[in-house]
Amino acid sequence: MKIGSEAHKDLFCQSFMNSHLQYEPETLAWPELDSAMIERLQRIPFWDEALYTERKAGVMLKAYAETVEDPEIRAAIALQAAEEARHGRVIGYMINHYGIQVAERAEKPLPEDLEPAFIKFGYGECFDSFFAFGLFGIARQGGFIPDALFNIFNTLVDEEARHMVFFVNWIAHKQIVEGRGALRPFSSVQQYTGAAFRRLDNFMSMGKKGKKKSTNQKGFTAAGAKAVKVDLTLEAFLEMCIAENAKRMQAYPEELLRPDFLPAIASLAFNTVKLLPKRKVSQPVGEVGARG
Repeated sequence: MKIGSEAHKDLFCQSFMNSHLQYEPETLAWPELDSAMIERLQRIPFWDEALYTERKAGVMLKAYAETVEDPEIRAAIALQAAEEARHGRVIGYMINHYGIQVAERAEKPLPEDLEPAFIKFGYGECFDSFFAFGLFGIARQGGFIPDALFNIFNTLVDEEARHMVFFVNWIAHKQIVEGRGALRPFSSVQQYTGAAFRRLDNFMSMGKKGKKKSTNQKGFTAAGAKAVKVDLTLEAFLEMCIAENAKRMQAYPEELLRPDFLPAIASLAFNTVKLLPKRKVSQPVGEVGARG
């Protein structure tokens, strides 16, 4: 299939629309948890960031969808907006259900130029979700929270994967239609580099002297990376990210693009780390079900 064609647009829009799940937070199978498990959930520091990020994403995408001329693409982005807003409702329901304390936060106004905001958000979501896949898998293997709760979060994580596939096909289609197809690799590198530096800045600022510690960070990787600590090598973490990403990407039509920049970089890093002398380190793990 020719990327940028009408057939390509029809496929990435329709596969996204057709794979939408109907559910609401109150219909999910929320498990009964003992006091120790509830306390563990309450200690996770990124619930406020998750809640307000998803809420803001839903509002921003809905506003952007209303500006899109193509009816097929407009409907798909509007559906993603509804899913992001629903993620916010799921997290909000969980917060109330288990008595998690979350500070109130004033809603920020939407940016004036919505399309660049959506593009920045999309690349950020791809960045966060790739590493969140690995963190999710590690946390699940370690029994950090019960399987019944992981099953709920797994639905959200699968939806983030759908958003990633839709986004990379949408941005490729858009660039080719606008005659900027040759610049796609450079644009991707620039956007992912920007996302990485924003998150690196957040990591560097967390806990610095004179700075207030906060979970109010950009991206769930920065917000939740210190929630859980396990004895984990960098090699094992990268291997899990690569494997979990590949598993989730298998669900989509072969003709569609996948986010391939971060898996390629992670694979290069993984193969390099395998050649180094093995040394066990304490690797922070946190973020169950993340984005952007």
